[in-house]
Amino acid sequence: MLTHIALAVGLVLVVEGLVLALAPSRMEDIVKALAEIPPETRRMLGLVTVALGVLCVWISKGAFG
Repeated sequence: MLTHIALAVGLVLVVEGLVLALAPSRMEDIVKALAEIPPETRRMLGLVTVALGVLCVWISKGAFG
């Protein structure tokens, strides 16, 4: 179980690192745009993102696990 958590955290860090390494100025634009979105909308966006992540994990475990 701990190895799965480490794998997930590692993959997130790789994706985040790629965004910062390949498009640092674009990341600043994204942060500015996010600051203009109301907190409730950001919260809903976060919840939808979590739900999509859980769905991806559930599908991958069912298809390959």
